[in-house]
Amino acid sequence: MEPRPVGSGDGSVSQRPGVSDDTPPESSNTPSTTTQTRGAATRPAAPTALERAVERYVRHVALERGRSPHTVSAYRRDLGRYTDFLARLGVDEPAAIAEKHVSAFVVEVREPADGTQGVSASSAARMLSSVRGWHRFLAEEGLALRDVAAEQRPPKQPKRLPKAITIDEVERLLDACAGDEPLQLRDRALLELLYATGARVSEVVDLNVDDLLGDDGHTAEQVRLFGKGRKQRIVPLGRFAREALDAYLVRARPVLSPRGRSTPALFLGARGARLSRQSVWLVIRDAAARASLTAALSPHTLRHSFATRLLEGGADVRVVQELLGHASVATTQLYTLVTADAVREAWATAHPRAR
Repeated sequence: MEPRPVGSGDGSVSQRPGVSDDTPPESSNTPSTTTQTRGAATRPAAPTALERAVERYVRHVALERGRSPHTVSAYRRDLGRYTDFLARLGVDEPAAIAEKHVSAFVVEVREPADGTQGVSASSAARMLSSVRGWHRFLAEEGLALRDVAAEQRPPKQPKRLPKAITIDEVERLLDACAGDEPLQLRDRALLELLYATGARVSEVVDLNVDDLLGDDGHTAEQVRLFGKGRKQRIVPLGRFAREALDAYLVRARPVLSPRGRSTPALFLGARGARLSRQSVWLVIRDAAARASLTAALSPHTLRHSFATRLLEGGADVRVVQELLGHASVATTQLYTLVTADAVREAWATAHPRAR
């Protein structure tokens, strides 16, 4: 879902450490309770046993597992909804949760009892992932006798193939950012980098200037990206991306940087702050409009296009997996289905015996 863009391209994101997701940040939905005493102001009640267990897990994933602030916020939000559900069932301690409660929660978020619209299968699967992680933690820490969510399976999701745009459409998108103004130079460098590396939007906004690596200390030939779980990878830069980055660093960033506080961030907004993920969405949306591209584009569209072009050109799927930073090759193999579809379409169009 595309977020509602905010600002004029100078939003801020959380500073390192941590890499946020490619989805827009959402506000925390941590449940809270209050108590009222005679003659005293309303004050927060003591956290429940469930809330204490959630906070203990959230600290664990943030500090010991190094999850990004956005990921931690998502865990807290999902588990807040889960513990609210448990409280309505009269479950008030981790040890009292049973398999039936986990199953009932999955049904509830998909088909709420009050008749409201349920969440998608993918959202339910994400919530269940948070719940399963929490229950595994509870069992490991001795806060529950066993992991009651271990056997719960997520709802089936329709297989959605990555959507790439053509080479001509990519060129039109990039050309829409042509110009010598600081923000035009920044936008061109930003889009060239996204397409040249297949980076996630969160990885790009988290870049610092010293993440551009070059042998001579001047021209960047590689970029250091920090993926999920702060896993580092090095991705080479092509000539077009290098030239766009050089132009931005020499002629645009020195103009933008004095407008805000000193920051090592590579990409800056109009007021000198680190560029936000929402602002990147806005840059792409506006460039697509200027290029008269009608398809719904996002930063991930360029990531999909990067992978698809590599596989079409004969790159090994394991190499593409490494460049994309996928933990599992199965995720990368989705792109092979896209290229296989293109091969079948070409065959059906050109071969005399295809019809």
